[in-house]
Amino acid sequence: MKILKKLFKSVLILIVVMVLGFIGLIVYAVISDYKPEEKEVISQTDKPSVLRDSLSFTLLTWNIGYAGLDKDMDFFYDGGTKVITPEKNCSENISGIGDFLKRNDTIDFFFIQEIDRNSKRSYRIDQYQRLSEKQSGYESSFAKNYDVFFVPLPPANPMGKVVSGIATFSKFIPESSTRFSLPGHYGFPTQLFQLDRCFMVNRYRIENGKELVLINTHNEAFDKDGNIRRAQMNRLREFVLNEYNAGNYVITGGDWNQYPPDFKPAFTGNKGFTGQIGNFNLMGIDSDYMPGKWKWIFDPATPSFRTVIAAYDPATTPTSVCDIFLISPNIESVSVKCQHLGFPNSDHNPVIIKVKLN
Repeated sequence: MKILKKLFKSVLILIVVMVLGFIGLIVYAVISDYKPEEKEVISQTDKPSVLRDSLSFTLLTWNIGYAGLDKDMDFFYDGGTKVITPEKNCSENISGIGDFLKRNDTIDFFFIQEIDRNSKRSYRIDQYQRLSEKQSGYESSFAKNYDVFFVPLPPANPMGKVVSGIATFSKFIPESSTRFSLPGHYGFPTQLFQLDRCFMVNRYRIENGKELVLINTHNEAFDKDGNIRRAQMNRLREFVLNEYNAGNYVITGGDWNQYPPDFKPAFTGNKGFTGQIGNFNLMGIDSDYMPGKWKWIFDPATPSFRTVIAAYDPATTPTSVCDIFLISPNIESVSVKCQHLGFPNSDHNPVIIKVKLN
């Protein structure tokens, strides 16, 4: 009987400690919760570059997956089993990403998503600083969309601290760079450990008095009913239409976590998909989302991302397209190409477009 009492007491103490620990975690998460303003100016200058109104230029968008989702990785939240890639792989991945950008230094603008600054999952490497140092000759700006002191999932091997965001690299000096919050939040307490998504706007002066407005975005991926995504899409549409109606040239690019309007994957050698795998729910953008002659620019022949339910196998891994550009009617699309690298350093491929101002 004494043994049973001691066992019961020990179990009771353990339960109390666990409950108090959970309460403490939630309380600290509430106190330290990252709550960005709806609009935050990142940088401004009185001496921006002045671009020709007949300019042709190139842009690249790439979700680099915090250099932690290389070809050998799967990810627990998307139905896999792993949490963090080995440190050696992470270091090699960010070097490989930097090398690719360096080899393509004729590109005028880089839109980068999921770039870490101080995260356990990427061994606290300041990836933004690392790439900024490597891309000499580029102006750079960073907007934070993830700042959590401790992500408690999965319980057996928590992801821990995450600081991450989006970055834009430019060969031209912008008038300003501004972070805008995207709407939509998960319920309490889930939101305490989720991203605070945003888009970043860089403005460039044009010699005809107008502005080139470049928008780097990374939209929601995991809301199963799509309500958060719809709210974010409505916000983006309102913003880009206001800029275009003001006479400006507008380009939005990034990881939309949605496939383009009316897109049907038909890739050779792998399983294209539109649907749900693990917690990731890939939805489509409505065909009537934008009015008039707005254009969606993407490479329909090449997958821009892979699922991470298992390590990458070119014969069987489901892939699709969600890395897209949207350009206003006063911009001409010249070319687009998704660079199929084989996902060695990230679960996404870079997409490069060339456009011309009309």
